[in-house]
Amino acid sequence: MKTVVCIKQVSQLGDEVEFTDDGLDVDPDYLDPALNEWDSFATEEALQLRERLGGEVVLVTCGSKASEAALRRCLAMGADRAIRIEGVDRDPFSVARALAEVVSAENADLVLCGVQSSDAVQAATGTALAELLDLPRAAVVTKVEYDAGARTAVVDRELEGGLVDRVEIDTPAVLTIQTGINEPRYANLRAIKQAEQVEIDVRNAAGGGVPAYRVRKMFVPDRGEGAEMIGGSPAEIAARIASIVKERLA
Repeated sequence: MKTVVCIKQVSQLGDEVEFTDDGLDVDPDYLDPALNEWDSFATEEALQLRERLGGEVVLVTCGSKASEAALRRCLAMGADRAIRIEGVDRDPFSVARALAEVVSAENADLVLCGVQSSDAVQAATGTALAELLDLPRAAVVTKVEYDAGARTAVVDRELEGGLVDRVEIDTPAVLTIQTGINEPRYANLRAIKQAEQVEIDVRNAAGGGVPAYRVRKMFVPDRGEGAEMIGGSPAEIAARIASIVKERLA
């Protein structure tokens, strides 16, 4: 069984922020790189599938050489190979187009992505990738049961209000993995050192298509006057809220 896991190195913002001179990005000095949390769960799920069924776990990411740190963390967890794609715009559809070319060539049984990334929080890349690959997709997956003989998977999907949707999906398929599906393993020092020696396959994005969006400006919004605390009985509070809504809409 071959599982491809699409991962991302995200940029974590601290308490302070400064922007680049052109106002189009956050100054890198105020950002800390890290493996996207959702992708660590996707990697762990792929490793557990390999342990049960055999096969191979292949990592793919889009980004500069700096993003290899995230790949090496997942290699230290136990993934077999890693591919990095250069020259990709950062919007989710450009990333999905670049991923689709590489993932398609791998002929994987399952493609796993995190539900979303902690920096962009758009949850769009996995869905776009499934569409480009013309594969079935299940989102916000909290459990995976794979039947290699039938080439199907039964998955649990997290819905609003604590509901769970259990579906059977034909494979190959794209699954976007939710946090909490498992407990990602920690890599020991030996595995970390071994991961540093693994050669990462670097490829150039094929190009084509236009970005889904472009950044026009980044800024800290002006602070408002604060909240208005409303007291009184439920009826009085409801009346005051209705009055505020009418004033704002006038």
